[in-house]
Amino acid sequence: MHPKSLTLAVAAVLAASAAPQVHAQQATELDEVVVTANRTAVSVDDTLVPVEVIDRATIERSQARDLTDLLRGRAGISIANQGGTGKLSTLFLRGSESDHVLVLVDGVRIGSATSGLASFQDLPLALIERIEVVRGPRSSLYGSEAIGGVIQIFTRRDREGLNLRASATVGSNDYAEGSAGIGGRSGGAWFGIDTAYTNTEGFDACSGRGPDPSIPFDFGAGCFTDEPDRDGYRNRSLSARAGYDVGDTFAFGAHALRAEGRNEYDGSFQNLSKVTQQVLGANARWTPNEVATVSLNLGRNTDASDNYMDGIDVGYFDTDRDSATLQGDFRFAGDHLFSVGLDWLRDRVDSNTAYDETSRDNRAAFVQYRGQFAAGSLGRQSFEASLRRDDNEQFDGHTTGSVAWGLGFGGNWRLTAGYGSAFKAPTFNELYYPFFNNPNLRPEESRSWELGLAYDGAALDWRIDAFSTRVDDLIAYDAALFMPNNIDEARLRGAEIGLDTELWGWSVDASASFVDSENRKGFHAGNELPRRARRSARIDLDRAFGDLRLGVTGVAESGRYDDVANSVRVGGHASFDLRAEYAVHPDWTVQARVANLFDRDYQTVDWYNRPGREWFLTLRYAPR
Repeated sequence: MHPKSLTLAVAAVLAASAAPQVHAQQATELDEVVVTANRTAVSVDDTLVPVEVIDRATIERSQARDLTDLLRGRAGISIANQGGTGKLSTLFLRGSESDHVLVLVDGVRIGSATSGLASFQDLPLALIERIEVVRGPRSSLYGSEAIGGVIQIFTRRDREGLNLRASATVGSNDYAEGSAGIGGRSGGAWFGIDTAYTNTEGFDACSGRGPDPSIPFDFGAGCFTDEPDRDGYRNRSLSARAGYDVGDTFAFGAHALRAEGRNEYDGSFQNLSKVTQQVLGANARWTPNEVATVSLNLGRNTDASDNYMDGIDVGYFDTDRDSATLQGDFRFAGDHLFSVGLDWLRDRVDSNTAYDETSRDNRAAFVQYRGQFAAGSLGRQSFEASLRRDDNEQFDGHTTGSVAWGLGFGGNWRLTAGYGSAFKAPTFNELYYPFFNNPNLRPEESRSWELGLAYDGAALDWRIDAFSTRVDDLIAYDAALFMPNNIDEARLRGAEIGLDTELWGWSVDASASFVDSENRKGFHAGNELPRRARRSARIDLDRAFGDLRLGVTGVAESGRYDDVANSVRVGGHASFDLRAEYAVHPDWTVQARVANLFDRDYQTVDWYNRPGREWFLTLRYAPR
């Protein structure tokens, strides 16, 4: 199916959702609570910014093999992957740069201080309980990086009693995966341990070529080498957490996650990386009364890689991000919440590459107000405002703010509007990498407007959000000066549509995104920003027939340009996955999935291959 066809199909589902055949859901679900959008617990229905929650049941039902597989095609998200499982994957949210998305794991900020990227490809799904995706600027609460939005990943959590779980998967390209975990809660004490292992022989990640001696000044293309081999990946990971709640007054917790990967790829300077992602955190909460809550969160993220070329060690990069947050939340008259907090962050770099500076500190203070007011016959109004001041050792101070307003009316309708500013601090590579640096770089800055309309009914939920963002002082390589510089400006605007309903017994979860990204300055003014799909759509259909459940996922993306000059175009694609699961016993489930059913040949990065048709078979154990 052509990408435009699936987009139209999603639109058809939106239209059909109003038809008489729609059946009302019988079960009443409790309001889902999120914490990422406001740094406090808020019902999804009460958030004034677009939020998508992917819970554990959705993760297991999707049978996705990794985090990028799970997120692809969702509202506002475009992913560029360089060769399958474990390969470098960059995520663009609402058309913003791949380093304009703040990523948290259990409240701890993660990402490489040198490249500015979070390693989505190295975080195993088996260790994840839920994911919250917040679209839109959140720098007024979180500081640097949150221009496009925030993604927070929560590791596994357990209910009362002792809970066991395990799974084993085999599949195409010699794929093998196993996971096991135990956790539980008794009284105020809780704990959990999960481990996972993944190994695949992969396929040829890059179809590039090396230099052609017969062509003057030819340097090759793609990965600039001829390596028609299979590029495998292995990941070993462990997650542990524990805590204790002293009634409703005190709560203490600690958590740790470590993932070690071995990634083979094609390259002319290096073709093997041994990578480590580690997240350590501790937190304490004090609630002396119904008005006040004070919390303290400490964390460290380590992002490390040892790199090799044909078995020879060619260098390493090891970055640490230490963070601490002290926050107080004060609730007045039930519907008014005032939050104030202090943030501290330290980035450190250890490498055989000689950086001029190897550490920097950032201190910040933020305040936020959230309130609800009766609006007479109109309904109920909500309002929030936040302000933050960052003091960075490298670029001095930066102030960001945001305001949002919402109106609930007609029982099921909600109108929202908002404005927010955000910024992104330069990375260590941009500031200090030898011979290709500029220590005088300024932070990238953005200003965003947003308007949303949502309907929440018994049989149908839908939402549409339109946005416009201007990003100034984009950091790009200046060919005239042979170093990065603040030379670009960009405009990002678009809309996202989401739908959740039931049709003829099938649950339907659909979304479509439209993003217009434009370079507004310099030699490439008027061009689209690279590696973003202009249009994308995703639809998930699921239905249970007793102990049997069937499902299909369709994802379509339009073409994209692979370079800032818009001279290299990567074609659009559409793919469909089929899945089935059968409960052979209350504690045992067998799952089967065929990915890329029609064996489409496509790429999301020029020269870098995506897998063809694949199959996977899973046995899952989870006592009820």
